[in-house]
Amino acid sequence: MDLNLMALNESIKKESQFVDRMMKEVSKVIVGQKEMLEGILMGLLTGGHVLLEGVPGLAKTLTISSVAKAISLGFQRIQFTPDLLPTDLIGTMVFNPKTGEFTPRKGPIFTNIVLADEINRAPAKVQSALLEAMAEKQVTIGDTTYQLEKPFLVLATQNPLEQEGTYPLPEAQLDRFMFKIVVVYPKRSEEMEILNRMATDNLAEVGTVCTKEDLLRARETTDKIYVDEKIKNYIVELVMCTREPKEHGMAQLVPLIQVGASPRATISLTRAAKAHAFIRSRGYVTADDVKSIAYHVLRHRMILSYEAEAENMTGDSVIKEILSHVEVP
Repeated sequence: MDLNLMALNESIKKESQFVDRMMKEVSKVIVGQKEMLEGILMGLLTGGHVLLEGVPGLAKTLTISSVAKAISLGFQRIQFTPDLLPTDLIGTMVFNPKTGEFTPRKGPIFTNIVLADEINRAPAKVQSALLEAMAEKQVTIGDTTYQLEKPFLVLATQNPLEQEGTYPLPEAQLDRFMFKIVVVYPKRSEEMEILNRMATDNLAEVGTVCTKEDLLRARETTDKIYVDEKIKNYIVELVMCTREPKEHGMAQLVPLIQVGASPRATISLTRAAKAHAFIRSRGYVTADDVKSIAYHVLRHRMILSYEAEAENMTGDSVIKEILSHVEVP
C-alpha cells in the first residue's frame, strides 16, 4: 500500500467515526434494519436519492426522521395523495396587496431531507415537479429558479402491495434513485425487542451526533476513495451484462431482459461502492463493496420481459445470475 493510500485510509478512519455513533443513536428507536440504515447513510454520503419499498409498519418513516435528527438536518415529510398539486410541493407565487407585487412562498421541498411518503400515489404533474428537484437540485416558481440547499436528498417510500389508486413511477424517475431498497419484516428476536421497546409511552429520543458541515466534509472525503482499474472494469462488465447478455456469455438472459441498466447505473455503482467503503473506514473499494450494493443499484433500472414474469424471475434473481457469472477481480 503506497503512502498516499495509507494517508487516505487514516483520513477515512477519522472522518467516518460519526458513522458508528449515528448507528448507535438511531438504534435507540430502530431495531435491526441495518441494510435500510446503511442505504440511507450511503445516499447522504453521495447525494443519491433512495427509494424504500416495503409493506406498512416497517419503520421506514421513523428511520428517515431519526437519521435527520442524528445529523441535525432539515426534514420535511410530504404525504403523497392523488389530489396533491405541484404547488403543494414546491410552493407558489402569492399576491401582496400592500406592495401590489407577487412574492414567492416556498414549499416544503426547500429542506435537506424530503420524505416523499407513498410516492406512487401522486399524479404525473407532481412527479415532474419532484423530478426537477431530484435531477437538477433546483426548483422553478413562476419565472424564477431557486437552487436547493446542500445536502438535498429525496427519500421516498412505496407500498408494493396496494396498487389501487397508484401511479407507477416513470422509468426516467426511477433511474434518478441511486438505490431501491426492499425493506423486509424483522426477525423473531427483533420483533420481541420492538415489542419490549414500543409497547410503552416512554420512547427513547434521538440525539445529534454530527452537524451538516461534518456530513459535507465526509462527502468530500468519500469522493477521494480509490477505485482500482480492475474494479472499474468489473463494474462496467456487470452493467454491460444487463444490456448485452448474449455477447457476455449469458444467452439465457436475452428473453428475460427487455431494457438493461443505463450509464447512470455505472456511476451509481461506483459512487455507492465508495460510500460502502467509507462506512467501513476503508480508503479503497473492493469487489465485495460492489457486490454488496449491486442489488440496490440495479434492481429498479432493468425492465424485465413478460417471459421473465411468466417464469417468476425478478430483477434480483437476474442480478444474482450476473454476479455469479462475472469474474471477480
